[in-house]
Amino acid sequence: MKKRLHLLEILAWIMGLALVAIWGGSRLHAVFGSKSDLQKFQQAKEAVGNSPAPLQPETIAVDLELPAPEQVTLVTTGEVDYTLWAEGRIKKYEESLLQDPGAPQAILRIPKLDLEVAVLEGTSDLVLNRGVGRIEGTAQVGEGGNLGLAGHRDGFFRGLKEIQVGDTMELETLSGTHSYVIDNLSIVSPQDVYVLDPTEEARITLVTCYPFYFVGKAPLRYIVHSRATESSP
Repeated sequence: MKKRLHLLEILAWIMGLALVAIWGGSRLHAVFGSKSDLQKFQQAKEAVGNSPAPLQPETIAVDLELPAPEQVTLVTTGEVDYTLWAEGRIKKYEESLLQDPGAPQAILRIPKLDLEVAVLEGTSDLVLNRGVGRIEGTAQVGEGGNLGLAGHRDGFFRGLKEIQVGDTMELETLSGTHSYVIDNLSIVSPQDVYVLDPTEEARITLVTCYPFYFVGKAPLRYIVHSRATESSP
C-alpha cells in the first residue's frame, strides 16, 4: 500500500512539472512572437530609410485645459503584459502567433499604460487577437486625417479604462514618430460611426468595446480621441 502511494506521489510530481513546463513554454512563445512583430517593423523601417516625408499635422484648437502629461520612460522589450487580460484572450493571442497577420504598419505606444503594440491592417479576428488594427475606411497609417484603430477590451486595449484627457501617445511609422495628445473620451453605440469621420487635421481615434468588464457581447463602444502635436523623422 505504501509503495503504491509512493508511486502515485511520484506520478503527481511528474505531471505537475510537465504542466509548469507547458505553461512556461507558451508564455515564452508569446513573448518571442510579440518581439517578432516589432522586429519586422524595424526591419521594414530600415529598408525604407529616410525617403518618405514625415507627417506634418495641422494644429487644431481644443477648448480644454489639458494637464501636463505624465512623464514615463518606455523601455522597448516587446513583451506582452497579461495583467489585465482575460484568460480567453491570452489563449487567442497565443494561438495567433502560429499564423501570419502580415507585416506591422506601425507601432502604437501609450506611455501611461506601458503599452507597446503592433498596428496591423484590418480588423479580422487574427489581427485583433495579435495586436490592434486599422479600421477600414479611415486614414492610412502615416498620412493625415482621422486614423481609426480598433483593439479588444479584454486584451491590448483593456488599459484604456485608465486613460485621461491630456495623456499622450505616439505612433512610430516608416516615415517617423508622431506624437498625439488625448483631447476627448466618449461612449457611443456601435451605430455612431461619426467618430470615425474624415478630418483635415491628423488625428487617431481608438475604438474598443464597452463596458470593459461585461459578460457577453458588449453593447457600447469606448472612444479615445486624440490630435497630433508634433512629428520627428
